[in-house]
Amino acid sequence: MTKQERYRVILEYFEKHHPTAETELVYSNPYELIVAVALSAQCTDKRVNMTTPVLFERFPDVESMAASSQEEIYHYIKSISYPNQKAKHLLGMAQKIISDFGGEIPSKIEDLQTLPGVGRKTANVVASVIFNQPAMAVDTHVFRVSRRLGLTTNAKTPLQAEEQLVKFIPKDKIHIAHHWLILHGRYICVARTPKCPICDLKPWCNEYQKNLGLGQQLEIIE
Repeated sequence: MTKQERYRVILEYFEKHHPTAETELVYSNPYELIVAVALSAQCTDKRVNMTTPVLFERFPDVESMAASSQEEIYHYIKSISYPNQKAKHLLGMAQKIISDFGGEIPSKIEDLQTLPGVGRKTANVVASVIFNQPAMAVDTHVFRVSRRLGLTTNAKTPLQAEEQLVKFIPKDKIHIAHHWLILHGRYICVARTPKCPICDLKPWCNEYQKNLGLGQQLEIIE
């Protein structure tokens, strides 16, 4: 099957069975989302959601966080992975949003990436979720699932995977496709023992056909 056919079938499946996929991070405004996404690096959404209610009670907006200290922020996020580094980044991020962007979360990916602790993945999540831009954030789940399904070929880095995905996914579906791939990787196509027996995408999954099913790799025509 061609690459275009593979994308079409897989996207149609997700659109039919998961039409309302969205982030599992709990937030109520752009400030809360960017903080939650920054905290979620190498940490589970579940743990972040357990931490942010008290954090946002103390720091309800970017101004209150910018006026705080690394030590105080650390106190509220110490159960999160890498709390010292993330506390430093959150403080710097809040202060830069105040000084450079008038207290408003910037909408451009390039501007978002100038914020401390905000890499391309976080910037893409914020641009996609809050500002409805066709940005594909590639985390470990997206990277793994897109490779296994055969949506990406020989991608060595998240950026390479991102470039391949946005080439074939229609612009109006990129924002939700990000969540489709994440959730599929989180609950079905898990890292160590993928749940292939209950996965409906087996007929079109490159990895399954190669290693677990037919014993041979389906040809992907570029």
